[in-house]
Amino acid sequence: MSVNKVILVGNVGREPSIRYVETRPVAEISLATTERAYTNAAGNKVDERTEWHRLIMWDSAAETAEKYITKGTKLYVEGKLRTRNWTDRTGISHRVTEVYVDSFDILSRPTGGNQ
Repeated sequence: MSVNKVILVGNVGREPSIRYVETRPVAEISLATTERAYTNAAGNKVDERTEWHRLIMWDSAAETAEKYITKGTKLYVEGKLRTRNWTDRTGISHRVTEVYVDSFDILSRPTGGNQ
């Protein structure tokens, strides 16, 4: 048996990017998760650490993202990891791991100011 499940709670880093594959909407969202700084048992300080995750949402989830998710929105996300490879126009190979979102909840939205 194996399990491919990801659960993230974090903040959206920029406005969602929406595109269409044939007639299906797909949203790409950048999500930041941050581990707070702390001091371990030996007295060593461990700095705050932020990880960035690329979320992929399809169909109705992408439509919801386009309408309601903006930079600064706090999201709860469940999904699975997918890794893909491609070669760019200059012949350089790239590899990216993305979170394909199965479900999500908007926990809070930014209020006022320049987001």
